Amino acid sequence: MARDKEIEQIQRRYHQYLKLEKGYSDNTIEAYELDLYKFFVFLSDEKIGFRDVQLDDFHRFSAMIIDIGIHPTSLARILAGVHNFYIFLVISGEIESDPMELLEFPKKPRHLPDVLTTEEVDAIEAQIDLSLPEGQRNKAIIETLFSCGLRVSELCNLKMNDLYLNEGFIRVEGKGSKQRLVPISGKAIKELKLYFIDRNSIDIKPGFEDYVFISKRKKNISRIMVFHFIKELVEKAGIKKEVSPHTLRHSFATSLLEGGANLRAIQAMLGHESIGTTEIYLHTDTSRLREEIMKHHPRNL
Repeated sequence: MARDKEIEQIQRRYHQYLKLEKGYSDNTIEAYELDLYKFFVFLSDEKIGFRDVQLDDFHRFSAMIIDIGIHPTSLARILAGVHNFYIFLVISGEIESDPMELLEFPKKPRHLPDVLTTEEVDAIEAQIDLSLPEGQRNKAIIETLFSCGLRVSELCNLKMNDLYLNEGFIRVEGKGSKQRLVPISGKAIKELKLYFIDRNSIDIKPGFEDYVFISKRKKNISRIMVFHFIKELVEKAGIKKEVSPHTLRHSFATSLLEGGANLRAIQAMLGHESIGTTEIYLHTDTSRLREEIMKHHPRNL
């Protein structure tokens, strides 16, 4: 408890340092403190004191952020915010030397993958003609991709018995046939239920009855078809970014990270092989994971 009070006191002094000595605006201070919060969560998970952090710890923190698909420019900004805190600790005499002094910050790549804002996702969905048979299906697809951060192959192979909508989860089979539970937003659930009204009238081909998203050929929708209709909608919306279904996955991860979600929770939701999905679910209550993700997701109703 005493240690927690010490950290709170240092954070209050850091806030005053940013406001009075650095003269930063409230928005800038909030951004610095949010980035520092991400790092403090990492340290807490790793059981490392903020005074005991080593250069290798910053490398592992950086690798964790990159692993969830965050742009190097966003990582550089986060590290700059953390570095500012450690500079303050040196200035105030809390530590003797800067542990980030030898850290090589990521350089901006020439071509960064684009990320969509929530408003841009809305603009894309606004181009959908809901009077067409595939209209509501396409809207449900976009919402599911954006809500759950799925790979397009995972979406195309999603089955009806993988949906636990009353509980707010879907079951996803990722790479290497590894399964994970992913929270799904209220907005996505609403669009799925509207789509099911249309789906119930489709004479689905034998063997494909359990697939969630059905194509005009009355089979499960293909990756190419999802790429195609999303590209068309993006062009109609006048969005100049390079957008694919994977962009919605990046946007999911970025919006959660920017909102302050726990890095390990984001990694678990994305289903990266390096996470060790089974181990995560042995040690983390899934209801808490859903609460963590939905608290920071822009589509939470």
